[in-house]
Amino acid sequence: MANTKLVVVGVAILVILLQVSTCAVARHHAKPDPCASEDDSVPGMLHKHKKPHCTSPGRSGGGGGGTPGVMTVNGFQKGQDGGGPSECDGKYHSNGDMIVALSTRWYAGGRRCGKMIRITSKHNGRTVQAKVVDECDSNHGCKTNIVDTSEAVWKALGLDSNLGEVPVTWSDA
Repeated sequence: MANTKLVVVGVAILVILLQVSTCAVARHHAKPDPCASEDDSVPGMLHKHKKPHCTSPGRSGGGGGGTPGVMTVNGFQKGQDGGGPSECDGKYHSNGDMIVALSTRWYAGGRRCGKMIRITSKHNGRTVQAKVVDECDSNHGCKTNIVDTSEAVWKALGLDSNLGEVPVTWSDA
């Protein structure tokens, strides 16, 4: 009787260990769903390309109001905090231009280069359009929800860039 209980307990422990190790392997090899929202993605896992059947963030669809993000200010001129030249064209840009760098996922491997996006301030409801010229590299410190804009975008929205970060929504124009 005691041997039977010992065998049952041993088998139960073995089954539990197998389940735990299987879950750990699955988590280690998991790839986030490229169609998932930011909140659904696996922390630390980033995508550069979405499957063709997915609806891309920023695509305006009936009544959605756009993709929520955080707008920050960036210097796009040589020697400023933006770093090197833009990813889209290898050039520096004037901070007086209506331009933007998007987080890696939204930058979409360069597919948004040269395209206009619509940015709406959640503070005052104002909307402007800006041209995508760069990537805010989420693999090197940029958060995954950043709309990094020139000073001109802040001014056009009637916002003080000294705020540093403001909530916005954005969509493809």
